[in-house]
Amino acid sequence: MAVAKHIQVYDTTLRDGCQSEDMSLTVDDKVEIAVALDRMGFDYIEGGWPGSNDRDAEFFRAIKRARLQHAKIAAFGATRRAGIRAAKDRNLELLLRAETPVATVVGKTWDFHVREALRIPLAANLEILNDTIAFLAKNVDEAIFDAEHFFDGYLSNPDYALECLKAADSAGAHLICLCDTNGGRLPGEIEAGVRAARATVSCPIAIHCHNDAELAVANTLAAVAAGASQVQGTINGVGERCGNANLVSIIADLQLKLGYNCVPTARLKQLREVAMLVYELANITPFARQPYVGRSAFAHKAGLHVSGLQRNSRTYEHLDPASVGNDRRVLLSELSGRANLVYKAREFGIDIDASSDKIQPLLDELKRLEGEGYAFDGADASFELLMLRTLGLAKDHFGFVSFRVLDDKWHEDHAPFSEAVVVIEGPDGVRTRNAAIGNGPVNALDSALRSALIPYYPNLQPMHLADYKVRVLDNGRGTAARVRVLIESTDGKRRWGTVGLSDNVVEASWQALVDSVEYKLHKDNLKPRQRPQIRANGAAPRSGRASATEGSGAAKG
Repeated sequence: MAVAKHIQVYDTTLRDGCQSEDMSLTVDDKVEIAVALDRMGFDYIEGGWPGSNDRDAEFFRAIKRARLQHAKIAAFGATRRAGIRAAKDRNLELLLRAETPVATVVGKTWDFHVREALRIPLAANLEILNDTIAFLAKNVDEAIFDAEHFFDGYLSNPDYALECLKAADSAGAHLICLCDTNGGRLPGEIEAGVRAARATVSCPIAIHCHNDAELAVANTLAAVAAGASQVQGTINGVGERCGNANLVSIIADLQLKLGYNCVPTARLKQLREVAMLVYELANITPFARQPYVGRSAFAHKAGLHVSGLQRNSRTYEHLDPASVGNDRRVLLSELSGRANLVYKAREFGIDIDASSDKIQPLLDELKRLEGEGYAFDGADASFELLMLRTLGLAKDHFGFVSFRVLDDKWHEDHAPFSEAVVVIEGPDGVRTRNAAIGNGPVNALDSALRSALIPYYPNLQPMHLADYKVRVLDNGRGTAARVRVLIESTDGKRRWGTVGLSDNVVEASWQALVDSVEYKLHKDNLKPRQRPQIRANGAAPRSGRASATEGSGAAKG
């Protein structure tokens, strides 16, 4: 059996990716990402431009202590300035101070840029390229030349663009990377440029594409088909303007679709984990529809699709989601059929047959609620409770009596605060009245409700709100519009979503909060404690007990 050809993976998330307008990483963030990329099996990690800022210079010092097992760290810079030898160039000196085994420098290959940006003769640029690469090749293990705007240059003046590559190759470049810097070229143009470059130089060719025409991944694949042996890009495609080529998709395409080897097969399952790590550290909301690793990449809503999936997953999935570390999700909506409900029921551990007479009432209730404006796509916990209630399998852990919320702002310079009072009936039949202060009404309600329930259910202690979203449904009604609230909660081990709907945002939030607590109690399946019988001022236990707690820092509302 033939061994799959290895395509090197060169990551530039920590340098080119950080040029994205919404991207900012600390030194510790960059080290954590580098360690994750090394663990996955990436070949090269470009750490930054040591001559541009102190943070990148610090990264190169810090990464030495990480002791990577596989990846080579590359420092990035530019070719020497005109009129000065490479050995005397300050930026090249800083590049070498990073003490990395690989040095990557960017240089001009488009005659338009040489004339307009550098404002030097074309021959002078060839001298710069040759001198810079020759200097680096003597001082580092690998000198890589990034041929900036190569494909634009090749279309404009192919002879000169190729002369630039020859200048770097003859000087000892270990690899030449062809860059679609403006991100506007088409796959056919990329393929032609790579073939011409391969016929011109003796060193290996790499590809570096930007996504301004939404073709960065396609262009990268075209380059590999034409003979490129290294792909450059960023995790999740982050980068300047419209971003860089997305290495997550490129690796999956090359390895799972085209039979190349990029990373060890067993480590492909880390793709989603690495993608989410970069989103988290950069404080960027993950793109739900991102191919391969997005939350919606293997989400199925139509009943016809789910019915097919139950017979054979290949009917509506191009590959096994587990191969890239993702999961299949079956969604519930007005488009759902019996197959969706049966699938979800079994996912929740409820054994039910598609022919059961209990399915239709549940389906009818789901469609009624969806018609009102409820959405269960991101609220699996609320749907599981709905299913349990409709099937007569639910258990109420407490009874609602009343709540009241007051908002106050005492001075223009002071932040407003909210006070919530919640009255519930516990599992022992005793009514309790609990008050809490929070930084918003939802925070206050959440604190008051959990304050009332923790004496019965101590397992609620670590639970808190992780996310809170409000969607206005009736745009024409202004402030009188109905709102849908989606809440994500976590206890440190699980994360679940619940939904509420009302003309009143506090009421909608309360519905989602109650479902969130009920879901936690349902999953933990613990018996309630006996609440201490504390009488306030001689009152009977049923009259309740008041307590005040500070807000927990949960979501505002």
